[in-house]
Amino acid sequence: MGEEKKGFFEKVFDGLTKTRENLSHGFDSIFQVFTNIDDDFYDELEETLIMADVGVDATLKIIEDLQHRVRKQGIKEPAECKALLEQVIMDQMELSEDAFEFEKEKTVMLVIGVNGVGKTTSIGKLAADQKVRGKNVLIAAADTFRAAAIDQLEVWADMAGVDLIAHEEGSDPAAVVFDACNAAKARDTDLLIVDTAGRLHNKKNLMNELAKINRVIDREYPEARRETLIVLDATTGQNAMAQAKQFMEIADITGIILTKMDGTAKGGIAIAIQSELGLPVKYIGLGEHINDLLQFDKEIFVSILFSE
Repeated sequence: MGEEKKGFFEKVFDGLTKTRENLSHGFDSIFQVFTNIDDDFYDELEETLIMADVGVDATLKIIEDLQHRVRKQGIKEPAECKALLEQVIMDQMELSEDAFEFEKEKTVMLVIGVNGVGKTTSIGKLAADQKVRGKNVLIAAADTFRAAAIDQLEVWADMAGVDLIAHEEGSDPAAVVFDACNAAKARDTDLLIVDTAGRLHNKKNLMNELAKINRVIDREYPEARRETLIVLDATTGQNAMAQAKQFMEIADITGIILTKMDGTAKGGIAIAIQSELGLPVKYIGLGEHINDLLQFDKEIFVSILFSE
C-alpha cells in the first residue's frame, strides 16, 4: 500500500472508530460463536447490520445475496463467510466510473441539504480539497435566506483560499448565481460551488428556487458540467435517508456528502443509502478540520468495517 493510500486508510480507520467497533465486534462474536450456518446465524447477522443502521431493505438484500453465494460455493463453516460477507456488502456500494469525472471538466456544483447537516463546512472543505488538487475554485453564496449563512461561508472560503461571490442577505439567489457563472467564465474557473437554501417555507418554494437557479446556469453557463450533491448528517441515521428521498423528488442528485461519520456508531447508513437509493456517497466528513472531507473509497470503507 503506497504512503498516500496508507495515510488515507489510517485517517478513515480512526474516523470510523465507533462504527467499526459496533460492527466488527458483532461480526467477530457471530463468526466465532456459531458452528453451523443456519437460520439463527443469519438472524444474528441481520440484527448486527440493522443495529449499525445499514437499513432493513439493504440488510435483507445482503443476507439474501450471502445465502445464495454460500449455497453456490458449498460453504459449511461460519468463519468462511466473513470474507464473503465483506464482498457482498461491497457489491451493494457500486460507484460509477464517472463519479469524479467533474474534476476533469469545467463544472457547476449545486450543494443542497437541510440546515444543520454541515452544508457550509462541507463546501469549504470541498473547495480546499479541490484547490489542493490544483483546481481554480469559486464559491457562490446563494443561501441568502438564513441569517449569517453568507458570513459563515465567507469564513470557510477564506480558510480554503478561494474567492466568494455574494450579495446582501435576503437578495435573489438566482442573481447571485448569475454573477457567479459570469465570474467563473471570466476567471477560467474549474469548479463553481453553489450553496443553496436549506429550507424555504415549503417543498414547492424550495423546488421553484432550485429550478430558477438551474435555469440561470443553463442560460449563462451551458457548457459546464453539472453536479448536484446533497449533504446528509450520518448521525441522524434513517432520518438522513428520508431527507435524501425528499430531495430526490425536487432535484437531480448525482451524489452524497455524508458528514459527521466520526461521531456515530451507525455509519452503516452509507451502505443503506447507496443500496436503497442508488445514490453514490462521494465524500465523507470525518472531523472539523478543513482537510477532514475525504473522497469515498468503498473498498477501504468496507475493509475497515471488518478490521479488528
